Parts: sequence; C-alpha cells; structure tokens
Amino acid sequence: NAVMLGAGYFNPLTGYMNIADTLSVAEKLQTTSGLFWPVPILNRTDDISAIKNAKRIALRDPNVEGNPVMAIQDIEAIEEISTEQLNTVTENIFTTLDAGHPGATNFLNLGKYVISGPIQVLNFSYFQEDFPDTFRTAVEIRNEIAERGWNKVVAFQTRNPMHRAHEELCRMAHDRLKTDGILVHMLLGKLKPGDIPAPVRDAAIRKMVEVYFPPNTVMIAGYGFDMLYAGPREAILHATFRQNTGCTHLIVGRDHAGVGDYYGAFDAQTIFDEKVPAGALEIEIFRADHTAYSKKLNKVVMMRDVPDHTKEDFVILSGTKVRKMLSEGKDLPPEFSRPEVAKILMGYYQSQAAK
Repeated sequence: NAVMLGAGYFNPLTGYMNIADTLSVAEKLQTTSGLFWPVPILNRTDDISAIKNAKRIALRDPNVEGNPVMAIQDIEAIEEISTEQLNTVTENIFTTLDAGHPGATNFLNLGKYVISGPIQVLNFSYFQEDFPDTFRTAVEIRNEIAERGWNKVVAFQTRNPMHRAHEELCRMAHDRLKTDGILVHMLLGKLKPGDIPAPVRDAAIRKMVEVYFPPNTVMIAGYGFDMLYAGPREAILHATFRQNTGCTHLIVGRDHAGVGDYYGAFDAQTIFDEKVPAGALEIEIFRADHTAYSKKLNKVVMMRDVPDHTKEDFVILSGTKVRKMLSEGKDLPPEFSRPEVAKILMGYYQSQAAK
C-alpha cells in the first residue's frame, strides 16, 4: 500500500483510512467525505505498545533485509477495529469469510489496530531495484504515454505470463476501440503459492511483445502490489490504477481478479453498471469474454462471438496440464502459446523440477 500511495496509483488518497472511512468504503464504495473508492487502504497492526502517544512514526519495509524505513506516517488516530466490523468489511469486499479464500483470510489477520493518517513515501521497496526496466510509477507511465503521442490507450492487467488468448485479446481491444496503444501492466507483488515468479513472467511478456507486436503499439510496465483476489471490487481498483496512469480503457475479462468459485463469471463487469455512480470514473471498460483458439476458424476468438462452437472446437489447456507439459519438456500447442514464450516458461519449470 505504501508503494502504491507513493507511486501515485492511489491518487487522490494521501494516506491510510480510519475505521469510519473503512466501513463507508466497504458498504457504499465511498469515503465519509464522498470520495468514490472501492477497497479500504489500511495500516493495521496487533502491537501498538511502542507508538501509543506518537504523532509521527516510521514505517519499516517487511520485504527488504534489515527492514529499512520506507515511509513516514503522521498519526491522526489509532483505533481498535471490532471483530464484527472486520467481518462486515471482509464480507463486503470479498463476499465471504471462508478460510479457503486467500484474500479474505489475509485481510482478517492483518491486526486489530487501525493507524490512520497521511504518509510520506521515501522509496519503492524492492521493486525499483529488482525490476528497473519494468517498475513504473503512475506518473512515469502518464509521461511516457504523452511522449509516445498516444491519446487513447487500453490497459491489460496481468498476473500471469501471456498466452495466445491474452495476446489476441489485447489486439482485439486495440482494434475495436481504435486505440493508439496498449499498456501491458503486470503485477510485480505477491501471488498465490505455485504461481510463476515475476521475473519469469516479465521475460515471457517482453519476448511476446518483441516478436508479435508492431513497434510502438505496446508499452510494458509493472506495479508494486499484491493480489487481493477481491474479484469485482478489485476490478474497480484496477480501473482506478489505470486511470491514474492516463489510460482511457481497461480490459475486464471473465472472473477478473477472481479465485476459486467465489464470484460469478462476469460480476467484475456488471459491478461497473451497478455500483459505480455516473462520473465517478473517467476510464471506460472493455468487456471481454473468455478467449481461446478456435480449430474451426483457425484463430483466437471470444467464446461469446461463436455460439455455434462446442468445447471440442477450442484449444484449451488447464494450468495443471500446462505446468506438467512444460516440466516434462513437451512443447505447448502453438495455438495455445507462442513457442518463444513457451521456451522461457519451460526453462523455469524444468529448473523447478530439477530441485
């Protein structure tokens, strides 16, 4: 959260919310002052013994060795959030209190004290050092869009390597919206155990863009945030990030930011109609269906565009099947993944299998 505040992705927020704003955002998607916002942004802890009467505190980085100071916070309030309040917020954001939901479980366990107030961010944790070519602040992306002379830009959110279906989805959005460019914006933070690490994803995406997209149509960037797996609410948060980077559109696909079966396939699209007041967001949504390679038409299509197809007409591989094939050094079908991308992923999976 500190990285995102410092990098301008959470504009116009300047710091962490108090309990009143947290409850208001959870229930009404707006702060007590009326600012539209989809997810509470909090600094929580279980131990306030060292900061009881403090007016300013240093926030240490839990992800870097030695835990250096990464931000300074002015304390406006330290409040205890009740179990009932915490459950209300969690259910509103994640739709469940189920221990099987990684986002809800993580959120419930962040601590019972809420420390609110503005922060001054001093650095961007490990993201700038580990991903110097990819990590960008919202302002840096906005500036680069201007330098490229782009006015209309569609963003694609990804936490995975991009296969043919993702690549073609970006192309479809680019063509149908007639945009000047595409921002492939990858999440560089923590995912679920077993997911592909960010450096491998980064290399695979760069190779795909280099080989298969014309020059100056795709900008690759990353941002320092962890997945919440909050489905529809996170889709609105993702739209807010991209609005802050200067994009005009965001691709929202089937089960965007979802996990398991906690959300309906298109809840992350319909929430923009049902819960986002007119004028609350400038960015528009490109609504996508599941995309896959059609054996009938010899191209990638959106499933809703081909009602005459059956499941057998598509090239679809489960994540488990993909991992197994790559670990065993078997090539993925070229209809599913570009060979250059598959080669990078195969190198990673074989190195894992050899451990």
